[in-house]
Formats: sequence, C-alpha cells, structure tokens
Amino acid sequence: MNGKRIYSIAGGQCGRETLLAILREHPEIRFVSLVAIDLAGNDTDERIPIQTFVADIDAFLAGKAVQTDGSSVVLTGMTALNDAQVDLAPDLTATWFVDYNEEHVDHETGLPVGTLRIPSFLMHHGERIDSRSLLSATLTYAQQEVLNLLRSYVTSPFLAHLEPGRLAGIEFTVGTELEFWIKTPTDTANVEELSAAQILQENYWQRTRGVARTALEQAVMALEAYGLHPEMGHKEVGGVKAAIGAGGELTHVMEQMEIDWRYAPALQAADNELLARILVKETFRANGLTVNFKAKPIPGVAGSGEHTHLGVAGVLPSGRRINLFAPADMHTDFLSVMGYGALMGLLRNYEVVNPFISASNDAFNRLKPGFEAPVCIVAALGIDPATPSRNRTVLAGLVRDVDNPLATRFELRSPNPHTNTYLAVAASILAMLDGMKWAVQSGTSPEVLLAEISKKAGEPAAYLEKNRAYRAEENVFESYSQDERNRLFGVPPATVWENLQNLTAFAERVHILTAGNTLTPRVIDAFRSAATARWKRELLVRIIPEDLDIIRACQPLDLVSDRAQDLWKGIDALRHELADDAPGYPSLCTRLTSALVSDALEEASQLQVVLAEQMERLRQLEEEYHKLVF
Repeated sequence: MNGKRIYSIAGGQCGRETLLAILREHPEIRFVSLVAIDLAGNDTDERIPIQTFVADIDAFLAGKAVQTDGSSVVLTGMTALNDAQVDLAPDLTATWFVDYNEEHVDHETGLPVGTLRIPSFLMHHGERIDSRSLLSATLTYAQQEVLNLLRSYVTSPFLAHLEPGRLAGIEFTVGTELEFWIKTPTDTANVEELSAAQILQENYWQRTRGVARTALEQAVMALEAYGLHPEMGHKEVGGVKAAIGAGGELTHVMEQMEIDWRYAPALQAADNELLARILVKETFRANGLTVNFKAKPIPGVAGSGEHTHLGVAGVLPSGRRINLFAPADMHTDFLSVMGYGALMGLLRNYEVVNPFISASNDAFNRLKPGFEAPVCIVAALGIDPATPSRNRTVLAGLVRDVDNPLATRFELRSPNPHTNTYLAVAASILAMLDGMKWAVQSGTSPEVLLAEISKKAGEPAAYLEKNRAYRAEENVFESYSQDERNRLFGVPPATVWENLQNLTAFAERVHILTAGNTLTPRVIDAFRSAATARWKRELLVRIIPEDLDIIRACQPLDLVSDRAQDLWKGIDALRHELADDAPGYPSLCTRLTSALVSDALEEASQLQVVLAEQMERLRQLEEEYHKLVF
C-alpha cells in the first residue's frame, strides 16, 4: 500500500495479475461499477463489492456479463417489461477511472473510498444496444471505410499529401467544451440583472473570486489528476457579481463557467466528458455551490452549449498522424478534399443528424436566434486561409492554425451539456463519411469544392442542395432577416417533435445513418420513440404545471396609473387565454394537455410553440408591471 491515490487504469492494461496487483496496492478501492450509456445518455452506476469482483475476475476478464434489469434504463423498443433482462459487459480496451467519495473516508487507508468505474456495453439477447456500443461500432465501420476509400484512390493528385498508400489506420478525434452555471443553492435568478450584466459584458473572461475561484481551480486540477489534460477554465458570458458577507466571504454567487480539456479518440472523448461532468458537479458541490448543466437554465439569459470539435487523422505505421482535413498548403487552401467533403456531408445531412443532438425541450429553449445560438445550417471557413474564422453565429466553424496542420477540425456549435455525445458523434461521423466518399469518388478538386460550399442559393451544385446556401462569414442574425435565413439555410425545427419528424421528412437521407448497419432502423426508431416519450412527459408533468404556477402567481397590485391599468389588462387577458377554461373555450394549457394525452402530436407541437411565445409575453408584461412599483 503506497498511500497515494490511483485515478485511472489505461485501456489494454487489464491483465489478471496486473489488475490484482493494482487492487492489492490500493485497498481504498472498495467497489466496482459497470458504466453503460442508454439511448438518452444516462449512465448506469452500481456498487459491486471488490471482493465479489476479485472472486470472479477470470470470468470477468473473459468478457462475462453481469445481468441487470433493462426496464430501468432508456431502451424504448429494445426491451419490454416481459423481456427486460440486459447484460452489462465490460469494455476491456477503455480507460477505467476511480471515482472517490470524498465524504466517505476509509479508516484503514485514510483515503476516500474509491469505486472503479468500468465503461461497459449493454447487451440484450447477445446484441449490443447501448450508446457506447453504437459509437464503437460506428467508429469501426467509418474508420475502415475511410481507409478503403483512400487506398482505392491512392493515385489521386488531390490526396497525395495525405500519403494514402502508407496509412495503417484511421482515427476520429473529438473534443468538447463544457459550459455550466453555478450558484449558491438558495439564490434565485434576477433575470433583469443577469441580462444587463450580459449586455454590458461584465463577466466574460473576468477574474474569478472567492469560493467560485477555489472550486474552478480544484475542478481543473481534478481533470489533470485523471489525465484529461485540461486546457482552460474561465468565466462565460452569464452571471452577476457576488456580494460580500459579514465574514468577508462571497455570497449570492451566480456565474456561468466553461472548462475545456484536450481532444481524444472519439469513444474515449465521450467517456472523458462523462467523467468531467461528474468531477465538476462534485467539486463545486463540495464548495457549497450547485451546478446546472441545462442548456437554458434561465429564460432571457445566455444558455450553455457544449461545442463539439470533430477531426480525423490517418495513422502511419510509425505512429505519426496526418490530419486528413488539412490541405497540402495551409497558406493557400482552407481544407483538403477530405475536409471539404466531410463539412459538406455534415451540412447536407444535418436534418437527420440534429435529432441526435437536440432531443430535449431544454435544448430548444437555447436554440433561439441571438445569444450566438446556432439555429441555421451554415458554416464559416474564414475570410481567407490566413484569417481563421471566429464567426460564432453559424452551425459549424472551421478551426485551423496555418502553422499547425494537426489543429484543423470543425467546431459543431449546436450540442449542449445534456446532448448524448455518443450518439451525436456517431451520427455526425456518418454524415461526414457520406460527404468524404462523394468528394473523393467524384474526383472533384479542392477549388471546385470550395466554390460549391461557397455558392449562393439557386446556383447549381453537384452534391449540395441547389436552393440553399451553406457558407456565411458575416453575422447571420444581423445580416439576414428571419425570412431570409429560412430561405437560404432552411427552416429550423422549433420543437423536439418537429426535429424528430425530420427523420421521416428527409427519409432519403436516413440511409447515410444506416449504411454501416450500426445506427439501424431499429435503433433509430427506438431513439425516436424514447425522445418523443420524454418530450410528452416533460410537457405534461413539468412544463405545463410550472407555467400554470407562474400564471396563478400573477396578481394585481395597488397601482392606479393609466399605464399600470393597461398593463394589468394585458396580463389578465393573457392569464385567461393561457389557463382559464370556459364552456366551449378551453384554455391554451388545457388544449395542449388534451393534444398530448390523445397523441395529436403535430397539434401539440404547434401549441407548444404558441404557449412558449405567450409565456414569454406574459413574463415581459409582468416585468414591466412590477417596475411601476415605487
């Protein structure tokens, strides 16, 4: 026993004797937890005593699965109550992390009790059906397809700098940026103050103070201890200045923050993100602060994204990596043929990718014009190859460094902290693969590909849609009206149901998701059913009841001015429209409830949009009304 913590066990180093030696050396590890990810992105967590694990270690390392109840995880359509048994099978190639319970110190070792969290797969009748499995299978398929593609066109002059004849493998890489809100538990949001601070840019990249600084520093240090290689932690745009308590401590903390860490191979990157969320939440909680990962925790204030960086490299026998998106000359071209193809594939097929990215009501609360919300299917490359893009109003941005070809990648800006990264990355890779195949197989030059992605709406195109535009270097919210954005970039879905309907409306593109038999029609149907059920359930049991509470709380004040009387008339009329049922005239909330209960989902989706608009109008009227109080 060395008295020091161990934070991880590298993938591939899980031989029997090595593992037993590690566990003997670290008796503070008292439990094992097999971690699988369901279709909603939820992770399983159990406590298997380490003695039980060690007693059966040979069978475990041979791949023996642990049985559990599939009815307790989101696998809609995959399992049923009369056939709910699933098996948890450990992934022996992944990195295993030790999760320490800082509130439970082991008396023998003096260290917190640890749980060895082992990434795993969910199996039903021998078939892997969880999100980790789907991403793993997608990577295996896409990597082989890219390798075959490059080897088949080894003589192409457009691919020569990628050394296709020498490549031994392909690696998709992913990096995520985690944004979140922190606050003292009992504080409530002052939306007006938060909005003013945001407009005045009083918090973005400002110096952190007090307990917020301590927690941020500890979180970054924890990521470093676990080998995630954090790159930065800082304040984001949202938040207000804290107050100073009687003892000199900071109180009334409410801030938006971001932590970034180094990219990794795609599956490991998704595992790392799951760990990072746990570390952030537990570290801030230990400092008396709550963490909120919602995409839009406060109406009218900037939401939290989780921008996801996507790249792909060719691996030479020596281990050296070649960025397949980087052009032969970084100073004269934006991208390689593979890079243009990948970006075009992502944009052309985004309508069937988006359901796997924005699958919650919370996600759509963030995806509104303004606040840098990526609602338009459009990309930015930069003014020229020497001037990197910093356009934060587009869906996908090209990230590049003219002096470092390995840095070339795409930043997908639509994901949020609750996006299922495993499925979002799988769908994105399959969309990019479609474009890469077309670009290489068509023999199109980089110059022609650049012209196509830069075309105006109405101009002909070989791969992209004729009547759409796909590139914008200007602010799309300032340079175009909403009607122009809809015409140029497509009409964005307004609700979860609308988004999921794209899997039917764009059925001819779903084949790019099913091509590798990884995201099969069965998987897609299961995901769609689960997301639809969650959308309905949240509206019925959370959103409508919460809106009704807000409506009931609107009460007249003792104000006699004409302006006050006019405002109250408007508020009262809205209250009746939203929540007051009259004979033959049900309220908006009642109509939405009835549509959901009767599965009139198109009507429910339309009513949800109207309800959200009217609730925002009510909030604004109430805010103005209460300002009249002297």
